[in-house]
Amino acid sequence: MKNSISSPFSRRSFLKTSALAGGGMLIGFNLFQACKPEVTPPVDISQLNFNDFNAFIKIADNGMVTIFSPNPEIGQGVKTSMPMLIAEELDVSWDNVHVVQGALDTKNFTRQVAGGSQSVRHGWEPLRQTGATARQMLINAAAAKWGVEASECTTKNGVITNAKGDTIGYGEVVKEAAILKVPENVILKDPKDFKIIGKDIPNVDIDKIITGKPLYGIDYKEQKMVLASVLRPPAFGKKMVDCNDAEVKAMQGVIDVIKFGDKVAVLAKDTWTAMKAKKALKVNWTPDTKLESTEEHDKILKNLLDGKEFTTLRADGDVKKAFAEADQIIERVYESPFLPHNCMEPMNFFADVTADKVRLVGPIQTPEGTAQRVAELLKRDVQDVSVEMTRMGGGFGRRLYGDFALEAAEISKIAQKPVKVIYSREDDMSAGIYRPAIKYKISASVKDGNITGYHLKEASVNSNMYGLIPNFFPAGAIENYQVDVANYTSNITTGAWRAPYTNFLSFAEQSFFDELAELLEIDRIQLRLNLLQKVKGTTDERIQYSPERLEKVIQVAVEKSGWGKTKQGVYQGFSAYYCHNTHVAEVADVVLENDIPVVKKITCVVDCGIVVNPLGAKNQIEGGVIDGVGHAMYGDFSFKEGEPQDKNFNTYRLIRLNETPMVETHFIDNDFAPTGLGEPTLPPAGAAVANAIKAAKGVRLYKQPFINNMNYKAPLG
Repeated sequence: MKNSISSPFSRRSFLKTSALAGGGMLIGFNLFQACKPEVTPPVDISQLNFNDFNAFIKIADNGMVTIFSPNPEIGQGVKTSMPMLIAEELDVSWDNVHVVQGALDTKNFTRQVAGGSQSVRHGWEPLRQTGATARQMLINAAAAKWGVEASECTTKNGVITNAKGDTIGYGEVVKEAAILKVPENVILKDPKDFKIIGKDIPNVDIDKIITGKPLYGIDYKEQKMVLASVLRPPAFGKKMVDCNDAEVKAMQGVIDVIKFGDKVAVLAKDTWTAMKAKKALKVNWTPDTKLESTEEHDKILKNLLDGKEFTTLRADGDVKKAFAEADQIIERVYESPFLPHNCMEPMNFFADVTADKVRLVGPIQTPEGTAQRVAELLKRDVQDVSVEMTRMGGGFGRRLYGDFALEAAEISKIAQKPVKVIYSREDDMSAGIYRPAIKYKISASVKDGNITGYHLKEASVNSNMYGLIPNFFPAGAIENYQVDVANYTSNITTGAWRAPYTNFLSFAEQSFFDELAELLEIDRIQLRLNLLQKVKGTTDERIQYSPERLEKVIQVAVEKSGWGKTKQGVYQGFSAYYCHNTHVAEVADVVLENDIPVVKKITCVVDCGIVVNPLGAKNQIEGGVIDGVGHAMYGDFSFKEGEPQDKNFNTYRLIRLNETPMVETHFIDNDFAPTGLGEPTLPPAGAAVANAIKAAKGVRLYKQPFINNMNYKAPLG
């Protein structure tokens, strides 16, 4: 059972020391998944004289500390929370810490990736040990200077004190400490002694964010760069026949028109000119591969669910026998559409390709993978490719793929100029990498009033659920349990979308359990608790969730939401789910206004272990819930003959500010190592709302978006 996580890496794999010119100490570490930019303390630490070493702690002579954060910041807050881990064990005041975004560095960093809600989880022990080791080396240097035992010395806010009461600042012994041997077996703080971890710490970039200072990739500028707007095929399955660009090349402000593959890039002095000129291109397109439509996908996925060609991901007991012997079988099909990512900041990237090097700058979740792909594309040594990361205005999985960075690199090579590619919103929605359309068929057998079998079938476009998901609840709770998957290969590009697969599967399964409870005439909460009792004490190491921790969030959600005790006219729906190592329970409060369900409140209870930064954690929880509610209610996206039918927000429906529910967050207090928060609160939200709508209107929902499957339509404006 995976109740707590410790790093599989030894401390020696990420610690090293180095003396700095100018009298500073560097302690290197591998951040497994991290964050971004900077905060300005009373002293402008950014102006201190340090050598620039990748992923290191830097301690200046005056005791100020700079922490390089190598992993991408996509709004998940790890640029703040991960340096907090180091600062806590280093025992310095957070006011004296300056955080800087590191560039891609495969020699010093491991897993420079933003994805899977894994950053704090993987960095918890290594980063704390990094801070604790630095602290011990500083103590050892001070003790040697005083001629006392290191065990007699204590630290507080960057000051070392001996038994006599003598004090010395970290900066005063930093030179001596830098040349000492790295100590073994440093002792980490007891959680009860934390001074930074567990406190509300503002985002280190907040000043730049709220004042609009350059921070994001779309803000990035260089004096000699040109702007590029790219025309791509209008439909998946089409290719370019020819392009008449004479008129565009003659337009004022246009620098060049470049054809590469089935794309055309217009280079101009500014974004507006480039985008306007792109629209003036005269291009003929022709079908190259099949032009697919949503109507066809629906039929294909239904046929897959009804067919016999599946890959089995988990099979316990004998599902066929359980169904053959059942008193009753319940079977339901749940359907979801493609979805675009719709990051607030459209895709963009800068590239400067020269004979000597390839320099990339921009918002990317996978800098190392992108550098490798660019190197392959340009037939260059990957060592010649550098990647500098900017903060991202949203990622949600879209910026894992780096196709926009490859475009920038290829255009820069052809143009022999530094180039910045910028997508329009229409580019972003019509040339995206989408959440795949998926259908689930869930069947359960009932014998003598008990659930005896459970069969989950998935039919998806291009890919299927990853291997851990079949081991989530209700795995282990039902003796005869099977998960089968099948997929259809499409030329429409699909990929990870916030909480891949579970973002829809949670709705399907948790809605199904509510319907099972109705069939069995048992309380829906009690049904889930009864199933969890069967998992306690299991020796099945495949099981990913903790029945005890899931049970706890359920109990607290019932208590905090006033389950069953709301005033007249308030209808409640329940959902509980485990994913990304975190246990979550949610209760939705829905009212009817003019017979239209309105989500007023979501009570969300989260067990993510120790909460490093409650302020940042609440932001992630609330964002995930609202995202989950919004896309379940309104998110829809379709194709006709390979062409996306929505290309901007005038037709694509997003949740609006006045539709966002209040989110009330509660944490489970424990000493387990931290787990993910960027994704886990999204999946349960849709089910909680669907179950509340069933209570309010008597309508059981099986298809997203909900707004298209009820007797009303909300206006777009």
